[in-house]
Formats: sequence, structure tokens, C-alpha cells
Amino acid sequence: MKQNVSAPIYSITPFTLLDYPHQSACIFWFSGCNMRCLYCYNPEIVYGKGRITFDKALQFLKSRVNLLDAVVFSGGECLLHKKAVSFITEVKKMGFLIKIDTNGSRPHILEELIQKELINYVALDFKAMPAKFAKITQSKLFIPFAKSLLLLLHHTVPFEVRTTVHSDLLNKRDIQEMVFFLENLGYSGNYYIQHFINGSSTIEKLGHSFKELENQNIGTEKIKIHFRG
Repeated sequence: MKQNVSAPIYSITPFTLLDYPHQSACIFWFSGCNMRCLYCYNPEIVYGKGRITFDKALQFLKSRVNLLDAVVFSGGECLLHKKAVSFITEVKKMGFLIKIDTNGSRPHILEELIQKELINYVALDFKAMPAKFAKITQSKLFIPFAKSLLLLLHHTVPFEVRTTVHSDLLNKRDIQEMVFFLENLGYSGNYYIQHFINGSSTIEKLGHSFKELENQNIGTEKIKIHFRG
């Protein structure tokens, strides 16, 4: 999948208190993705070309040293870019905490970042179990996702698992199956369910999504469900 190598970043959110737990941060939105999730809120980033070079992004960060705690790498899929590791290395040298938002499709890149101690927090998107994964993501990348999950489970980097739910695509039984999958692999702690935001511009035109899960018993003793949106 082609990206604008010279300008891989689509845009920058200069300040957020919502995207890195308990830290002030900025967000680098990387263009391009290897999934086409039907509910994706960022079609302009997924299909668009980058506008900001790594050099310009580093110049921006120099003005934020001692003002921001962290940098969030998001997208799109930030780990698709060939120079992502070297860029993250430079950002880390500046003293920022690093959070990665990823669909888990690049476990080898994630492993390299972990081995080099370059990341401080990971948000891993769990799209669906295999029966619905291909339909929702328009990809065949469940196995790489599972490898990324196992990698995180076997290391000490803090991470969260999160799932976006549109009621036409995932139901209570689907989420229960996903919870059991996580638990069987040894995951415990918080599992974040992000309700689809109706009215959003998305890759696929979807109908109204209903918040049908909040009154359902879908957590376990080891996995606590938290709802967002």
C-alpha cells in the first residue's frame, strides 16, 4: 500500500488530555491503512496522502519539550511506515512518552519497538473474531493481530484492548466471544468498548447504531468492561 514517504503524517492534534491516560499529549495522525473498517471515522486519513514530513514533526515537538508529556502515534496505521521506528527513536530521545494506537497488523514492528524500549503504552484495536473480522476490516489480518496481542501479553509494556461497536456489525454474543478469547489467552484488566458515534462520516455508509450492550452482563471476574462514547 503506497504512502507519501516524504510526508507520512496527515495532520497533528497539538494538544489532548484524552488520548494518553493521565498525560498531556499531541497526536500524529499517519496516512494510510491496511484495513478498511466499515465504521472507520477517518476515511480522509486512510485514503489521503500525508502532508507533514518527519522533519517538520520534529520541529513541532521541539517547541513542545517540557510542555507536553507524550506523543500519540495514530492513524490510519502508524506502524505501516518504513521509517516509523527511526522516527519514534528520535521522538523518544527528546524525552516524550510514546503511545502507539495500532490495529496489530505489524507484530514484527511492534516487537522491535518493545525490544528497543521505545514505547510506553499501546492501544490495541480488537476488531472482531475471525468469523466477522474479514467483513468488518475488509482484510485477512486476524492472525497478525493475534500475534500482536500475544506479544503484548508476554511483555511488560502497559496496554489496553479496545473495540468499536456498531450494533449492525457486533452483538452481545460477539463481544462475549471476544471476552472469552482474551481471557483464555491470559488477558485481565480493562476492556474498552467504544460505541459508534452516529452521524459520523465513515468508509461505509452505516445505519443507526444502538447502545445495546451497557445493560448486558458481558464482563468476567478477570476482565472488566468499560464503555466509551
